[in-house]
Amino acid sequence: MLRDTYYRPLKDLRISVTDRCNFRCTYCMPLEEYEWLAKSEILSFEEITRLARLFVRLGVEKIRLTGGEPLVRRDLEKLVSNLSSIDGLQDLCLTTNGFLLADKVAALKAAGLRRINVSLDSLDPDKFRRIRKRGDLAKVLEGLFAAKRHGLHPIKINAVIERGVNDDEILDLVAFSREHGFAIRFIEYMDVGNANNWQSDKMVSKKEILETITARFPLRKIGREKGSAPSVDYQCLDGTGDMGVIASVTEPFCSTCTRARLTADGKLVTCLFAQQGYDLKKLIRNGATDAELLEVISAIWLKRTDRYSEERLAALHSPTGYDPKSHQKIEMISLGG
Repeated sequence: MLRDTYYRPLKDLRISVTDRCNFRCTYCMPLEEYEWLAKSEILSFEEITRLARLFVRLGVEKIRLTGGEPLVRRDLEKLVSNLSSIDGLQDLCLTTNGFLLADKVAALKAAGLRRINVSLDSLDPDKFRRIRKRGDLAKVLEGLFAAKRHGLHPIKINAVIERGVNDDEILDLVAFSREHGFAIRFIEYMDVGNANNWQSDKMVSKKEILETITARFPLRKIGREKGSAPSVDYQCLDGTGDMGVIASVTEPFCSTCTRARLTADGKLVTCLFAQQGYDLKKLIRNGATDAELLEVISAIWLKRTDRYSEERLAALHSPTGYDPKSHQKIEMISLGG
C-alpha cells in the first residue's frame, strides 16, 4: 500500500470535472468575474478514466466527483458509467449544489451512481440567495427529493455554518434532514482559497454546533467512518437522524487524511489548502505510459508532508495569531471540495 511520509495511505480521490459553477457561494467563490479554464485545458472523460484506473491500482477505494459544479459538465453520466465499471473501486459519489439534479438524476443513477452529497446551507429562500448569489432554493429541494425518489442512498446534505449568516438554522437543518431521511454534515467555515476573506470569529466551532443540536436532539457518537473520514458522525438517541461535523479548523484530521485531488485541468493536489499541484495532464498529452504515470503519482504521494490544518490551529493559538493571506492557496473553484 502506498503511504506518505506520515504513513498515510492513498485511499480517496476527489476529481473536479469542471471549474465552472452556476452559483457564487460566498464561502467558496465570492467572485462575479473569474478567468475560466479553456475547454482544451480540461481533462477529457477518457483522460479522467485512465487516471482513475491508475489511482485505483495504487490503492484508491473511493472516488468523489466535484467541481465547480459537476452537473454543468455535459454528459457527465458517461463519465459515471466509465468510473463505476473500474475493477477494485468500492465507492463512487458526487457532490453537487443540487440546482440541476432533478433533470439529471435518472441518467446518473442508470450510469451507476448510488449516492450523492448536496450542498444546502439554508432553508430560507432569501438567505439561500444571499449565500449562493444565484439560483433558487426550490430547485435544489426539487433535486434532493428527485434523488430520493430514484433510490440514491445515502443522500447527504452538506451545510457550511458561518456566524451571523446561517448559524441560527442549525436546528432547522437537523429537523429537515430527520423528517425526510437525509443525512447531514455540518462544516466549519474554513479559509479555502484566497478570496473568501476568512475570519476566525465567523467560524462556528464543532463544539458550538453540537451544543446547539444536543439541546434539542440528544446524540450518541459514532465516530469517523473507517477511522479516516473527514466527518465525526453522530446519531440521535431516538434512532432518527444521521449527522456529523467536519471540523477542519478546531479538530484537524490531517493525521488520518487519505485524500488526493485531481483538478479539472489535470493537476494532482495533495491537500485542500495546497499552493500548487503537479501537472499530470502534461505527461498524458506528451505520451506518458501507464507505468510512467504510476511512478510519478507514487513519488508525489510518498513525499507528501501536508498538515496545513494542524499548522493553522497551532498558529491560531500562538501569540502572533494566524493570517490566512500569508499562505496563498489554490482557489476552491479550481480545486474542488
